[in-house]
Amino acid sequence: MLRTLLAFVALLSGVIATPASADRIKDLGGFQGIRTNQLTGYGIVVGLAGTGDDNLEYTIQSVKAVASRFGLQLPAGINPGLKNAAVVMITAELPPFAKPGQKIDITVASMGKAKSLRGGALIMTPLMGADGQIYAMAQGNLAVGGLGIEGKDGSQVVVNVPSTGRIPDGATVERGVATGFETSPSLTFNLARSDFTTAQNVAVAINSRFGAGVAEAVDGVSIRVNAPAGADTRSTIMSAIENLDVVSAEPPAKVIVNARTGTVVINSAVRVGPAAVTHGKLTVRIDEKQTIVQPAPFSQGQTASEQKSGVQIDEEKKPMFLLAPGPKLADIVKAVNAIGASPSDLVAILEALKEAGALRAELIIL
Repeated sequence: MLRTLLAFVALLSGVIATPASADRIKDLGGFQGIRTNQLTGYGIVVGLAGTGDDNLEYTIQSVKAVASRFGLQLPAGINPGLKNAAVVMITAELPPFAKPGQKIDITVASMGKAKSLRGGALIMTPLMGADGQIYAMAQGNLAVGGLGIEGKDGSQVVVNVPSTGRIPDGATVERGVATGFETSPSLTFNLARSDFTTAQNVAVAINSRFGAGVAEAVDGVSIRVNAPAGADTRSTIMSAIENLDVVSAEPPAKVIVNARTGTVVINSAVRVGPAAVTHGKLTVRIDEKQTIVQPAPFSQGQTASEQKSGVQIDEEKKPMFLLAPGPKLADIVKAVNAIGASPSDLVAILEALKEAGALRAELIIL
């Protein structure tokens, strides 16, 4: 498995080692302020087939509150068992530039001891943002992928998670979030990964397209773009910037090792210095045997057992392997293949190379 993986990495190295190709700026990050916003709500799902919260106090209080909206007051001393209702939390993401009347998907998850939300319907619930304002209203029938079945003897079968469901287009946007991109003093483009070289390349590409001084790299993430105010003008400029091609900088040298699965990933920036590596295996084998010893006929002796132990030590002898400076990923893979290391041994070799200063890369073990 390891050799197949390393052979695959070697094949990738031939692609990675080629000159860097240009990426679209829109694939490297996004403009500041244009982002999704998280919405949450607290509601009630009704219509369950006896799989609800039953007699939880807060479920009863929530049902009474909903009933009071319609002028129905339940007697104070009566706490009905609500096996067909469950209190839930609703989560959703409000896309940028979402307008009132548009639909968004929502996720509904049980808060109490409801066993399943299958077949339930969410009662109209407001969804609020981090500022406490209502941005959407949710309602609809749940689509639940999980399934739970329980027998009278207590045995049960649960498939996936029946206490969580989704409602496609289950919420209607009531209020949009102002991004302010059309009135802000300047536009700011943020890279998804901090890199000063890439930031400078993005600024150069924008200046080459719109003229010197339009863009400047603020730090390793942000590029400030001076653009005239106005939604139409800035939308045109932002569209043109997103589709510009720029060469990304080579990522930092990293070796990722998942010790649990034996997966090893080495990027093309990894370099190794000269080092000598030996790899062997010591096997100790102990065999235990019991032999029955019989006394001579008509003697006073007794039958007894005799223990015999055999100890054997096998050490696989492998010569020391010279790991020459490898400027390419393919050279590293070839050297590791020559050593014939198993996944667990490979981790030890990489750690030793790192400590010896021969591995010029960040070693990350998951």
